[in-house]
Amino acid sequence: MVKNNSKNKLEGKIGLFPLTNIVIANMIGTGIFTTSGLLMGNLNNPLLMIFLWIVGGTVALLGALCYGRLGSEYPVAGGEYVFLSKLYHPLFGFLTGWVSFIVGFSAPIAAASIGFSEYFTRAFPQIVELNTTQNIFGPWMIKKLLSVSVIVLFTLIHLQGIKRSAKVQNYLTLLKVGLLLALIIFGFSSGKGETSHIFEGASYNFNIGGWKSIGLSMMWIMFAYSGWNASTYIGSEIKKPKKNIVLSLLTGTGMVIIIYLFLNVLYIYAVKPEDMKGVISIGGLAAERLFGTSIERIFSLLLSFALFSAISVFIILGPRIYYAMAKNNHFFKFAAKVNPRTQVPALSILLQGAISVFLIISGTFDQILTFMGFALGIFPILTVLGVFFLKYNKLHVSLIYKSAALLFAIIYSLILILAFMERSLESSIAICTVIVGIPAYYLFLRLRKKNA
Repeated sequence: MVKNNSKNKLEGKIGLFPLTNIVIANMIGTGIFTTSGLLMGNLNNPLLMIFLWIVGGTVALLGALCYGRLGSEYPVAGGEYVFLSKLYHPLFGFLTGWVSFIVGFSAPIAAASIGFSEYFTRAFPQIVELNTTQNIFGPWMIKKLLSVSVIVLFTLIHLQGIKRSAKVQNYLTLLKVGLLLALIIFGFSSGKGETSHIFEGASYNFNIGGWKSIGLSMMWIMFAYSGWNASTYIGSEIKKPKKNIVLSLLTGTGMVIIIYLFLNVLYIYAVKPEDMKGVISIGGLAAERLFGTSIERIFSLLLSFALFSAISVFIILGPRIYYAMAKNNHFFKFAAKVNPRTQVPALSILLQGAISVFLIISGTFDQILTFMGFALGIFPILTVLGVFFLKYNKLHVSLIYKSAALLFAIIYSLILILAFMERSLESSIAICTVIVGIPAYYLFLRLRKKNA
């Protein structure tokens, strides 16, 4: 039976270790390397910033618990698309796939690639200086070319098959986690920072303006934590999915929370709050203050390579959603085609890469980050509430999942409301992206009936 359907069938080949690596790699990406400086500019209070990272981690863990239960119930490729289609209506599944297609994976790939170019040019500033002096390209063009090049590279790698992709992902994730641990351990051991920095900064005013800033900051933090649901997107390719999906989500999310907290405390330890404000390449600045300019360039180079892991894992996961949508005739048929030699949805991978390149060419980092953060927060709320529709053998188990879902939905809804009040333009564009998906759904539905 497997042989007869192998042409368009994904196979269970991924175990717990690479699956947990995919969750960690998907979470540790652009956000933690770029948002802390922006957060400090918004909040101007180190203690409040650390507290918000803890809140964000707690929300992510609640979401991971609920998604783990849903993934065990529906262990197939597609993640939210499958959950919402089965629990609510195919329209909701299509809309989350639609948002994933435009925003959920293509935009993070673009943002991570831009982050790579920022750190890479920090390590090698002569690349920008030489081209500027020679009037060949402006600094912005050099960074965009670097960003596009890395997307092309990893798209080609992941066209070669999931087993090779998983091996590459394992190495990149281990490199990234090892680098961050080294930065944390040697950073605190250097003794060149100041613990007093954490108590500096202005007192925070919790008026309506202050709460709106907290909402926007939390939205950026939740973007940094996004990926806590990663393994549910490739359920069809997981060994023992009912067990491994839950374990990978909770283990991966828990490890990332710990790393994020230590890393943000290190940033504050190394850099005064006033100097952190607005700095995107905050990891490079912290390394400069702790180790000096020469070592800082080495760390910036390594951090730029660390972003490879995030780019890589997004390129793995996104096309599996388009594959699941196309299998249900909710997307273009070519997205469901699996390469018979490599067993990957090759055309979906190429399409995603093309959209990511377009976003890099047409947008800025700040625009992508804000638009993406709001769009990615809409459907997880609806998805976690789906645990209310599942059957449970024991009452206390039911209460655990339902309480986690309710708390997640309340906190995340407040974040989006406050963020909308603070950045209504980017948030409105995200909402419009969802609305445009409604006529698109009925168009595909009409085409499906016509073909039938």
